Amino acid sequence: MRGSGVSETDSFIEEVSEEVRRDRLYGYLRRYGWIAVLAVLLIVGGAAFNEWRKAQARATAEATGDAILAALEAEAPEARRAALAEIDPEAPGARAVVTLLSAAEAAQSGEAAAAADQLDGLAADGDVEQVYRDLAAFKALLYRAETADPATRRLGFEALAQPGNPLRVLAEEQMALLDVADGDTAGAIDRLERIRADAEATPGLRRRAAQLIVALGGVPAPLADG
Repeated sequence: MRGSGVSETDSFIEEVSEEVRRDRLYGYLRRYGWIAVLAVLLIVGGAAFNEWRKAQARATAEATGDAILAALEAEAPEARRAALAEIDPEAPGARAVVTLLSAAEAAQSGEAAAAADQLDGLAADGDVEQVYRDLAAFKALLYRAETADPATRRLGFEALAQPGNPLRVLAEEQMALLDVADGDTAGAIDRLERIRADAEATPGLRRRAAQLIVALGGVPAPLADG
């Protein structure tokens, strides 16, 4: 009987303790329950806001894309350029694309200097990804082929021909053309052979390099891959 009494006492104590804990929990909920409710509201509200922001970003990107396509459907380069000028995207990447397209239309209209000036602004835009800035600098150098000092252009292409730059081999090709313009035929052929052997050179670029070597009186060397 004694053992049974101890067991009943222990059970009673546990029940009382459980009641005390439950009452204390309810007390905390009554006192601080608003914090839990607020936390839930913040979590749900934050998720909803993120989804709304993503939807807004998608809608903005789609609208910009539609505007660009509509601008490019115009018949004349001047009309396409005017339509592109009306587009003012917020995203740096979209802004870079619009600038590159607008500069191309300006160059097609015979305004190479204006195109190069546009691209200079893009190349100096720190908010834009480096690949767009490098592309802008490369195109600006091309548009200034007839006006800029050859030494200045060479420095520009040398900056783009650094290892790791995606425009490296194209910049090397332009420097080979500058070698030709300077009368350095041997230097040009040597540079063109390096381009042909470069693993990053495209088949089209290798073909152009071989054709230029032949035009300069050289014989393209056999490539290691045949």
